[in-house]
Amino acid sequence: MKKLLIEDKEFNLKDIKKLYPAVLVKTGYRDETTEMSLEWIELEAKGKVEITGYGLFILIDKNKKYSFIYKSRDELDMAISLVAKQL
Repeated sequence: MKKLLIEDKEFNLKDIKKLYPAVLVKTGYRDETTEMSLEWIELEAKGKVEITGYGLFILIDKNKKYSFIYKSRDELDMAISLVAKQL
């Protein structure tokens, strides 16, 4: 069975329903954040939202989600590159 390793967590590829990168932005309510697409941030939101981090997210089912959070876009890009090499 093919496996995917991100940081120290191993996943069976067949169990992954969705794997995606996103940007975490402040919603304006307390310390709450939400995920936004990288494309939207680059094209529509320049300077309009406060970015708090970047993430790589894995959805196993609707109740099980893993989040790998990075401080910079470069760190996220490196993580994506490592994932791509495994696929």
